[in-house]
Amino acid sequence: MSERSQQQTARTAAHDSAFLKACRREPVPHTPVWFMRQAGRSLPEYRKVREGVGMLESCMRPELVTEITLQPVRRHNVDAAIFFSDIVVPLKAIGIDLDIKPGVGPVVEQPIRSRADLERLRPLEAGDVSYVTEAVRMLTAELGATPLIGFAGAPFTLASYLVEGGPSRNHEHTKALMYGDPELWTELVDRLADITSAFLKVQIEAGASAVQLFDSWTGALAPADYRRLVMPASAKVFDSVAGYGVPRIHFGVGTGELLGLLGEAGADVVGVDWRVPLDEAARRVGPGKALQGNLDPAVLFAPRAAVEAKTDEVLQAARGLEGHVFNLGHGVLPDTDPQALTHLVEYVHERTAR
Repeated sequence: MSERSQQQTARTAAHDSAFLKACRREPVPHTPVWFMRQAGRSLPEYRKVREGVGMLESCMRPELVTEITLQPVRRHNVDAAIFFSDIVVPLKAIGIDLDIKPGVGPVVEQPIRSRADLERLRPLEAGDVSYVTEAVRMLTAELGATPLIGFAGAPFTLASYLVEGGPSRNHEHTKALMYGDPELWTELVDRLADITSAFLKVQIEAGASAVQLFDSWTGALAPADYRRLVMPASAKVFDSVAGYGVPRIHFGVGTGELLGLLGEAGADVVGVDWRVPLDEAARRVGPGKALQGNLDPAVLFAPRAAVEAKTDEVLQAARGLEGHVFNLGHGVLPDTDPQALTHLVEYVHERTAR
């Protein structure tokens, strides 16, 4: 069987999964569940295979990526796998001098703050991330009917790392550039939209069944600024992969005031953090979109009865939705008990069985 035939076989097997049906707003046998950061430090098997291997290096080893991505599928019986990588991988691949420092996050050696700096952002080509193609193909062969979600960082969030030089609480350099030189800002996020689009296309063409655009820091923006200075770049990304026909998910943290705009940018599924109940989120997003979310990750540290009660609240708020993918309102916290996640998947499946 040719590689293209294998990819098509994998996509066909995943097509009728509960996850993809929910994304398409079709009837499902149960509410599908997956977790952001489900493959990560909460799992002892993850910590074991990552011993002595830096984060960026681990993202560039296809066999390691495959093992890490599969770990939560084996352990928790989640309804989808998410590709193990990092949002700065495409930036590293085009030659940006950055590293992911433990306890800090991505750190950029020379921040991008001038027109001359833009020249460092060359287009991403498939050959720059051949390890991604290899890993996705390995994964889809292993996953069978379980869908694989590809992902990338949205232009605003990537820009904030590049401009700030690392994680930032207030995004002061980013906003100074955005407001002070909107023309340069627009060129920056437009280039990043092209890089992000290319990264998502590599994953889809290798076999990913859905993609998620993480705009982790866009909650720092007012709606008018998001619409004018950020949404066009995110919309460009969503438009670039529309022809593949895979569901497109959009997620940001603290984006209660932006939910309608996140959908308007072109997502098929809007991710909701824990601050807005799903029924209210549906009102803000409007018809024609599925929603994803939205249990507070910290709830998993409470006794099981409390976790179940809070889960019931989420499921009750989701009763009238056109489509619902159960997830946390952000990523799994590193010290989360894996057993709590396994039980949560079982509980949601049981409570929502049709």
